[in-house]
Amino acid sequence: MTRIAIVNYLNTRPFIKGLELHGLLNHSDFEFQFHYPSQCANALLDGEADIGLVPVAVLKDLPSYQIIGNTCIGAEGPVQSVLLVSQIPLEHVKTVWLDYQSRSSVALCRILFREYWKFDVAFTPAAEGYLENLNQSDAAVVIGDRAFDARNKFNYVYDLAEIWNLHTGLPMVFAAWISLVPQNEAMVHRLNDAFLTGILHRKTAASEIQHLYNNRVDLAYYLGHSISYILDERMRLGLETFLNKMSNS
Repeated sequence: MTRIAIVNYLNTRPFIKGLELHGLLNHSDFEFQFHYPSQCANALLDGEADIGLVPVAVLKDLPSYQIIGNTCIGAEGPVQSVLLVSQIPLEHVKTVWLDYQSRSSVALCRILFREYWKFDVAFTPAAEGYLENLNQSDAAVVIGDRAFDARNKFNYVYDLAEIWNLHTGLPMVFAAWISLVPQNEAMVHRLNDAFLTGILHRKTAASEIQHLYNNRVDLAYYLGHSISYILDERMRLGLETFLNKMSNS
C-alpha cells in the first residue's frame, strides 16, 4: 500500500476529484492522509507517508528526492490564498508573524522582504489563533482557505504570488508531489493520470462545493485561473529560482 499525504485545502479539490473519477480514493492500493502543508512535509520526512504534496521549501534540505508526475500547486499571478496582511503600511511594520501551516509561503515572504520591499522586520513563528492577536505594528502571513476571510479584515493585503511574479517575472510553485525514494513507475503514471483528469474537471469540482462558501470565493475562478496545476518548464524555472534564492538567504 502506498501512503499519500494530501493538503486539505480547496486548491487540492481537482486532485481529489481525479482520484474519485479513477476509483483510487478508496482503493486498497492507496492510503490517503489529509493535512495542512507543513504537516504533509512532516509526514513525508518522518516516514509516515511515501508520497506527499509538500511545500517545495523542504526540497533544498533533502539529499535526494523524486518529483512525482507533472502536477503541482502554483500560480502565475495573484493566487488569492497566500497573503501578507496588516493594518498599517509595510514600511511601519515591526514584526511579521509566519503562518504555522506553511513552509514555502513563509520562505517566500522572507525573500520578498529581503529583495523586493527591503524593509527590516522581525520574523516570528505563529501559533493557532495568531490573526486575532496581532498588534497594530504587526503583519502576518496567512495561507489556504483562511486567507479568503482574512483579506476582508485588514487594511493592507499583499498577494505574495503576485509580488513574486512582479519581482522575478516567473511563476511560483508552492507545493509538488514528492517522494524521498524512487517509486514504481506504473504507480506514478496511475496517480499522475488521475491528477491530470481532475485538473480537466476542476470546473465540476468547484461547482460541487461552491454552495458551502456562498460569496466568500468564486471557486470556479480560483481553481480555474488563480491556481496553476501543471509543472511545465516555466513553472520548473520558477521553482529552481525560488530554491536558489532560499539557499542564498
